[in-house]
Parts: sequence; C-alpha cells; structure tokens
Amino acid sequence: MNIKKWIAAGCLLLAFVRLPGQSSTNSYKEQYRPQLHFSPQQHWINDPNGMVFFKGTYHLFFQYYPYGITWGPMHWGHAISKDMVHWKELPIALYPDSLGFIFSGSAVVDSNNTSGFGSKGKTPLVAIFTHHDPKGEKAGKENFQNQSLAYSLDGGYSWTKYTGNPVLKNPGIRDFRDPKVIWYPTKKKWVMTLATKDRITFYSSPNLKEWKKESEFGKRIGAHNGVWECPDLFTLRLNGKIYWILTVNLNPGGPNGGSATQYFVGKFDGSTFTPISDVTKWVDYGPDEYAGVTWSNTGSRKIFLGWMTNWDYASQVPTEKWRNAMTIPRELALTEIDGQIRLTSNPVTELMKLAQPAMDVASGFAKLPGQYILKFDKPKAENYQIILSNGQGEQLVIGCDKKGYYINRSRSGKVNFNPGFAKIAVAPRFANAKSRDIKLVVDRSSVELFADGGATIMTGIFFPSRPYNRIELKSIKQVRITPLRSIW
Repeated sequence: MNIKKWIAAGCLLLAFVRLPGQSSTNSYKEQYRPQLHFSPQQHWINDPNGMVFFKGTYHLFFQYYPYGITWGPMHWGHAISKDMVHWKELPIALYPDSLGFIFSGSAVVDSNNTSGFGSKGKTPLVAIFTHHDPKGEKAGKENFQNQSLAYSLDGGYSWTKYTGNPVLKNPGIRDFRDPKVIWYPTKKKWVMTLATKDRITFYSSPNLKEWKKESEFGKRIGAHNGVWECPDLFTLRLNGKIYWILTVNLNPGGPNGGSATQYFVGKFDGSTFTPISDVTKWVDYGPDEYAGVTWSNTGSRKIFLGWMTNWDYASQVPTEKWRNAMTIPRELALTEIDGQIRLTSNPVTELMKLAQPAMDVASGFAKLPGQYILKFDKPKAENYQIILSNGQGEQLVIGCDKKGYYINRSRSGKVNFNPGFAKIAVAPRFANAKSRDIKLVVDRSSVELFADGGATIMTGIFFPSRPYNRIELKSIKQVRITPLRSIW
C-alpha cells in the first residue's frame, strides 16, 4: 500500500479506533492476551525502541501502527513502568512526518548537555532514530533511510524533533538503520552502533548532531543469511574483567528459521570492535525473540527486552484487537562454559513481585494456573518431557534429548496460519554449565525456557483453543510451580 492510501486509511479509521491511553473495560482480557508481558491495548507492535531509565522510571518505546493489526507507517508508541513488570501505556511519542516513518532507534540521558538541547537546568533525553522515507524507497533510491534526533525536557513524556534532521545522512546503503547510541567516557564521545545491510558500522560524535565514521564490523563473521538489524553494544564483567558485547538481530537466518538475535563477545576501543571468538552464538535459540536490545542508563545492570514473535508469521498470528507482545525483561550476565565466554539471560528479579504461594506438582496435575514460573532440577535421564495440555487434545511439549532442548508446538492449538509455525524448535544444551536448574515462564500464549544457568534460552508462542490446565511429566518426578498474578 502506498503512503497516500495509508494516510487515507488512517484518517478514515481515526473516527472508529480507540487511541493509546483510552480505557476499555475489556482490555487485556481477550483470548491469548499475555498477562505477564507488555502488549499494547490494541493494534500492531514490533521492535522495542528508545528504552531508557530516568529518575526511577523505565521508558519503553516501540514500533507501533495505531490504525490496524498489521504493519503500517511506523510510529513510536510509549509505555512506562517503575519495576519493568507493571506497565502504563501513554500517548504516541513520535509520529511520521515529511522525512518519513519513525523506525527503530535508541534514547540516551545527555547528562552533560553535549547536544545543547538542555534548558534552564533541565537534563535532556535524546532519542536517535531512523527516518524511513517511503517515497524514496518507492522511487528506487538507496538513501531512503537516515538518522534523526528528538529531545525531551520533561523526563521523556513529550518530544520535540530536531530542526536539523537528519543528522546522519545515508551514503547510499539500502539498509541503513536502527541506531543504538552509548556514551564512551574514556574519549568523551558518543558512539553509534548502526546496522548497515549485512554488517555493523560504528560512528562517533561529540554532541549527537555531527557524526563521523569509525569502522565496520561483521563482513566475514557471524550469521549472514539475512539483513542485520537492531544492534546493541554494552559491557559486562566476568571474574573482574570487562568484556564488550555486541548483539545483532538477523532476519531471516535464525537457528530455528526466520528472525533471531546473535551476539559477539570482544573488545572495543571507542573505534573498533574486535571479537575474541568466531563462534556464532545466539541470545535466544527459540523462534520467538527478535529485535532485542538493552535499557540505557541502568549502570552496571544490563536489562534486555525483545519482541516476542517471528517475522515469518508475525502478521498472521490469530489475535484480533492487538498483535504481538514483548518478552519478559531479562537480566544479562556472562559465564564461561567449555572455554567459551557466553551471555546468560534470566528473568528480572522484579517478576517475583507477582508471585503467589508455590506448590510442588506431580504428573497428572490438572489445575494449572493461567500464568506461572515452573522450576525443576535437571534429571539424570537424558530424555525428559513436560507436556502442557487441555481437554481438547491440544498440547505443548517442552523437553530434552541427546541433541538438546526442544519445544514442540505441532499440536499446540491453532498452527495452520503459517506452514512453518508447527516446526519443532531446538537448542543446544551445555552439559558443563554450572547451574542445573531449569525455569519456564509460562503465560497464556507463550513459554520462555531458561536453562544451563541462562546460557540456553528458548522463547515460543502458541495459541490453544482453551488454556492448558493439565501437566504430564516424563522422567521428572515433580516440578515446583509458582503462580503469578496478572500485571493488568
């Protein structure tokens, strides 16, 4: 659909849709609606954007189309939280304009007012995003994506676009987007990590307005079966040593098909990223985590959030008023397994605010709560399964065999909306991982598996006709289930 038709459709729908922030007595009660994960009250959502922590508030911006449940001209939606668990959706933060749609990006706290946007002692928050020009794209140009700024002087609640946009013009690269910006204190400059076709390009700036190219990374390393998108660059410590982590989202080409997030561990000197290993590693091996990035301004704590679906079928999943959600926020760390430094992810501890009394459950239990954390220690048997089912013969199977972990949703409910959805998803297991416990975060239409101390993660969505209320265990004596209250 061209831009004129999109605008016309949007104007027509304005009279009929409920915009973000307006209440609804039936909000968050629809079939499949996540009760632990952020999803918009209605309409389409994709990449998390501009995630920034400021004065006790976590800001989550996201790719949003407010006039339908399929992808359209992108806006930045907005939600806030004090704990990353309970969310309040706010009015749209950034609208498309004459320079194009508002694609993905990041936000920073400009504490030193390097940008000059600060006024009367107010610290500016600065959003750096991709302007996507649909007219240029339609005309066959290569430079239709450019980087632009917006700033906020009220803590992220209202935004003003910079009159000098774009601040980084496209040199002629068709895929030139998704800027993630950090402050590099050693050299007192901002560093932008930008996805450029099938690699990463680093830029630097003293003031967020003037940028120069520093280096490129990724031409001959990592997975390259798709376009690189939504990168991130941050540090983590292991045994007192600082490592730089570069995450890169890829579509297609993930380990289970479609979109996924890979990562590299290495060194960064403010100009060049140098990996310490050429092994391709994945943040999440499941089919349903993408575009994941971290919050800025959280100090040494690195908190990751992804889009909980797959581009192969994101526009086809059988929801009606809303489409797609975010993963559980995950805290990142490093570990060493078999000589390789690996990234680990685990649910943020704040999730336990929702906890109700835990119970030990054996096979045959038939009163599963709507959403919960399930934990158990790895059994001695190499083959084991957890089967969640309902009275309609639908079941989700999570298990492990000699090859690794897997999620089998071939009989999980509605699966025929996409020919690849019922495929069994697999992930490696790390036998020498220090931790033996396995956690599942189960929601109304999703499961997130955290195994091997968080070195193996799998996220999968599903759509049963009725909630799974029964559990069967194979080669596992019992599991501990902690019911969780709804965040809504």
